[in-house]
Amino acid sequence: MNHRTALACQMRGLLLDRGVTIPLTLGRARQRIPEILEDQSNGLTDMTREIIADLFEFMLQLDERIKAFDRRIDQVFRANPDCQRIARICGVGSKTATAVVAAVGDGKEFKNGRHMAAWMGLVPRQHSSGDKRLLMGISKRWDKHLRTLLIHGARSVVRVSQGRTDAFSRWVNSIRERRGMNRAIVAVANKNARIIWTMLRRNEEFRAHA
Repeated sequence: MNHRTALACQMRGLLLDRGVTIPLTLGRARQRIPEILEDQSNGLTDMTREIIADLFEFMLQLDERIKAFDRRIDQVFRANPDCQRIARICGVGSKTATAVVAAVGDGKEFKNGRHMAAWMGLVPRQHSSGDKRLLMGISKRWDKHLRTLLIHGARSVVRVSQGRTDAFSRWVNSIRERRGMNRAIVAVANKNARIIWTMLRRNEEFRAHA
C-alpha cells in the first residue's frame, strides 16, 4: 500500500510539473489518469504519456497484489477464533485483529495490558525528576504497524461517538472535550490494546457494557 501511494504521488508530481492536476485520492486518480492519457490537447509529450502509462499499469498491478493479500488475511481471520473475538471491539476490524494475533499470540509475553500498550508505543513518554512528573506525547516505540492500525480504528470510534449517549461514548467525548481530538484518539487506542490483552490472556469474549 505504501508503494502504491508513492506511485500515485510520483505520477501526480510529474503531471503537476507539466501543468496537469489530478486529485489526491487514489480512487479519483485511477479515474482521472486514463482520461489525461487519452486527451491529446493537454500538451503532454509522447514520452511523458508512456512514462505515466507505465507507472499507472504498475499501480494497477499493485492493486491486484493488495487484493490477493487481503484475501489471504481474510482466510486467516475466518480460521482463527481469537481474531474473530478481538474484531468485536469497537475500532478493531479483521485486519487489525489478525495483525495483533500474528504479532503477540496469546499475549503471555506481556505481564499486563499496559505493558502491551507500551510495546505498541501507545503510552506517554515521561520526563520525571524528584516528585515532578511530566507526561509528554506517546513514545511511538516498537511496532509502528500495529500502532497505526489501532490509531486509525480509534479515530473512527471518536468520530462516531459524538452525539451518542452510551457510557463508552460519554467517556470518549469527555476526553475529547477536555484534552482534544488527538489525545482522545490515543486514549481509545490505548484502551483497545489493553482490552485485547485481557481477552487473549483470559480467553474471554468482548463485553461492551463492561
